[in-house]
Formats: sequence, structure tokens, C-alpha cells
Amino acid sequence: MRAFVFPGQGSQVVGMGQDFYEHFKIAKDTFDEVDSVLAPLLHQKLSTIIFEGPADTLTQTLYTQPALMTVSIAIYRTLEYTLNVDLTAKAAFMAGHSLGEYSALCAAGVISLADTAQLLYYRGKAMTECAAIDSSEEGSPMAAIIGLEMDVLEDLTSKAGCFIANDNGGGQVVVSGAKTAITTIIDLATKAGAKRALPLNVSAPFHCPLMQPAADIMAEKIAETSFYPAKTPVITNVSAAAQSDPNLFKRHLVEQVCGRVRWRESVLFMASQGVTDMVEMGSGKVLAGLCKRIAPDINASAINSIEDIKNFI
Repeated sequence: MRAFVFPGQGSQVVGMGQDFYEHFKIAKDTFDEVDSVLAPLLHQKLSTIIFEGPADTLTQTLYTQPALMTVSIAIYRTLEYTLNVDLTAKAAFMAGHSLGEYSALCAAGVISLADTAQLLYYRGKAMTECAAIDSSEEGSPMAAIIGLEMDVLEDLTSKAGCFIANDNGGGQVVVSGAKTAITTIIDLATKAGAKRALPLNVSAPFHCPLMQPAADIMAEKIAETSFYPAKTPVITNVSAAAQSDPNLFKRHLVEQVCGRVRWRESVLFMASQGVTDMVEMGSGKVLAGLCKRIAPDINASAINSIEDIKNFI
């Protein structure tokens, strides 16, 4: 039993997906379609930023979110073309980490590519606007805490006044909040025996209540977008369970903006349902690496190059 998963922010790198663009028409068509949809909004080709950078532009949330989705779907469609199969019929589940959930929904036939690109543009724009919440303060709005049990972290975040944003598994948890609160949680976690507690280079406090203005904007944009029943069940971040109902997906995507990414629980759910193989589709190998620590009995791999497709086949 196989699951396809799609990466989130942090996996981006200049040049990602370019070999697919140059060697497969279906991949080129994917990039070209996103370019045509987003050009009026970005006033430039997203593919140019993806392939040429500069890196500090690609890492801006406004560009990163649709860029990672485009690469994931280009690789996904290339694999379908190469195998000459409908991958939705070959997967038990799909899932994505944060923005990767949009990629999963697109691959599962819930949202069209054009609509997915537009939603991620607005999501990135809304999240960027939230970055001004405490821009006058020094420090980071998010931090990675490694090596503490979840119940300990729940207590520490309550004391610091911040929130658990990502339960990534493998002892890795990301917290989010006002910059002063993040400074406090880093100190508290270090004193509590964390192996590492370090600020992240991000622009906004993702996946916490401070993102409510972005959630409100996304509620409007998602309500205006057509969603369809999933051809393959998609495990949503906020439920850590498989869903197929388009109305539920709409609700969960809005909740996801401020809600916790329950990735550890999502992988454990797949394992409990009999998943034996997990394939990460897109830039990087972050999710495959996390899976090996969360559920080592699952054979986790990643496809982000043409050679990877050959090996998969």
C-alpha cells in the first residue's frame, strides 16, 4: 500500500524541477500553466524565479508557496506520464506538509492546477502581510525545539505564551508566536533539557492564532473556489486523518492557517492503515527523512530528479 506526500516551505532551492521542465513536455506545460495564471499577479514568470533565483526572492513566502506546488505537480504528472497510469488509482492516501496539502489536493483532483496556484499566491500574500504583526521587535517568530516530549512542550509553550505550530515527529517540534514569546520558549526549552532550541529564519508566526487575518482572507478565497471529491483520500494537517469531502477540505484549509500541522500523527495514521511505501514528490527529502524516524517500517523515498523516476520504476 502506497502514499504520495508533498513537501512544504523550507524545501525550496533555486533550479528545482528544471530538469523535468527541459526533458518532459507535460512538466513544461505544468510550469507554463502556472506562469500564465500568476503572471498578472506577480508581474513576472514564476518559473524564472524558480530556475534562476535569486535565492532570497525564491524564499519569500509569496513565491515559495506556489513554486513548491508547481514543482511537486510537475514531477507528479511526469511520473504519471512515464508510467502511463493514473496515480490516484495507485495510492491509498495523499498528504502534504502545510502548503504541501494544496499540492496533495491538486494531485487528488480536488482543486485544479490553476486554482491551486492562485490560492497559494493569496495564501503567501496574506501570510506575508501578517509578518508586520511584531516587525518592530528583534528575533524570530518561530523556533525549532528538538528533544523534548510533547507534554513538556505543551506546558512550556503555555508558560511562554506561544504555540506549537508543527509536530514534525522524530523529536522535532516547531513553535510559533510573538518574537518575545519565542525568545522565552527557547530559554525555557534549553533549561528543560532540549537537545537544540533555535530560532528559524522565517518572516511570520505561521500556524498559530496570530495568523487569523490570513485565515480570514483565505476563507473568502477558498469559498470562491470550486472543490471536488478526492479521487484518493487526502490526510489533512488539522485532522491527521483521511478525508474525501470537498466541503471538509475547504474548512480544514482555513483552519490550517492558524492550526497545528499534525505531521507525526498523519504518518502514524498511514502506518496504522497498512501503508508500506511513502513517496515524497517534489523538492528535497525532508518528509521522507521524517517518516524514517516516525514509522521506520514504512519504506520512505523521494522523487526530485529524473534519475529518481528511473529508480522508482
